[in-house]
Amino acid sequence: MTRLESVKAAFARDREKMQETLAKGREERKCAEKVRITDAQGKPVAGAKLSYRLKKHDFWHGSNIFMTGEMETPEKNEKYKKLIAGAFNQATLPFYWNGVEPEEGRLRFQEGSVHLYRRPPADRCVEFCRKAGITPKLHCLNYDQWTPMWVPREVPEVKRLLEKRISEIAARYADKIPCMEVINETLCGYNPGKTGSGQDNRASTPFFWEDDLITWSFATARKYLPKTELVINEATGFAWDTFRKNRSWYASEIRDALAGGAEIDTIGLQFHMFFRREDEGERALPYYSYERLWNSMEYYRNAFHRPLQVTEVTIPAYSWEKEDEEVQAEIIENLYTIWFSHPSMEAVTYWNVVDGYAHFAPQGDMTSGENYYHGGLARFDHTPKPAYDVITELFRHRFVSQGTAETDAEGKAALCGYPGEYELAIEKNGVSEKAECHIAKGEGEKKIVL
Repeated sequence: MTRLESVKAAFARDREKMQETLAKGREERKCAEKVRITDAQGKPVAGAKLSYRLKKHDFWHGSNIFMTGEMETPEKNEKYKKLIAGAFNQATLPFYWNGVEPEEGRLRFQEGSVHLYRRPPADRCVEFCRKAGITPKLHCLNYDQWTPMWVPREVPEVKRLLEKRISEIAARYADKIPCMEVINETLCGYNPGKTGSGQDNRASTPFFWEDDLITWSFATARKYLPKTELVINEATGFAWDTFRKNRSWYASEIRDALAGGAEIDTIGLQFHMFFRREDEGERALPYYSYERLWNSMEYYRNAFHRPLQVTEVTIPAYSWEKEDEEVQAEIIENLYTIWFSHPSMEAVTYWNVVDGYAHFAPQGDMTSGENYYHGGLARFDHTPKPAYDVITELFRHRFVSQGTAETDAEGKAALCGYPGEYELAIEKNGVSEKAECHIAKGEGEKKIVL
């Protein structure tokens, strides 16, 4: 059996019996909201014929943008920006502590800051998102293993400096970045006091092992970020291991944190398939199950009643061979369909868009780890792979709502579809006009003046 046949067989195990469930989930995601059309004098426009089509999803489909302005040539930088803007409406920005503040008190927010690989200044990333119409997301306020080496090891000092960091980020970006990951990978087994390599300039701290790690982090974040969506995030194995339900580690951690007062808005689930090619059948294929993934999302939905995000996705191609790239696209098409179909899922974020620029493949070194995985959506030369085309197809064509309606005597008509920005064509007495509006559940009637 070829690799492609194995992957297709893995998804086929329970895909057919799940189709009705997924279709119902997509319908549950939709909303029906009224628009009211008037003329400039406020008089209702009755009998107008409307056609409408979703222009931009509220559902976030994104990537990290850790290589913004970081490529070897200006040409590659432009290609990178076009890849991001051409497929995504959301982007994850790097706010690792040792990247933002490699030396105490010297913050790297502004353009012109000292260069660090895969750590572009936040201002540059925020500005790119603004120009591209992309929603920025922060990763991560307290990610313990990326603590700078200069931070003392004493827990009270770690807390004091972390609070200072969070307050500085909030002061600069609270009104620019609506969603922030507060804490990440707290179930991974880092050692207290163990330092990373000199190249990484990172270290874990004893605070990682304190009982109040999560509750303190969320309380401090909420103190300075009262209106920001705050996310907890966890690694793949823990995130999707919900079969022990309330005894699953991540579920237990979330439950304890909520009981302790942590204001967790959203639950983040990583999905990195960082398995060797020879281990794919044993380790990755079990994840490629419609029923398994759906049941995990259902568990979080019913247990915690909070939105979900697939925060980090990597699907290996393993090479640039045609079949391997087709396998990657096949996997992504199935996964994104499952995730989008669940009404509690609000975002899916692919991780590294271009091969050769992941953390373990610094500065385009195609002889190291990223060459082994080929986990990007584009090749090292920035040409899109079939997987990139699949994502654009899904969100530009397959998961798009459109329809027609006619206004009543009060100038009202109902639009039904996925929440987002809509383009409208309005025709009355042979005259056609264009308009735009946003629809989402609970927003109420929208007024459109012609």
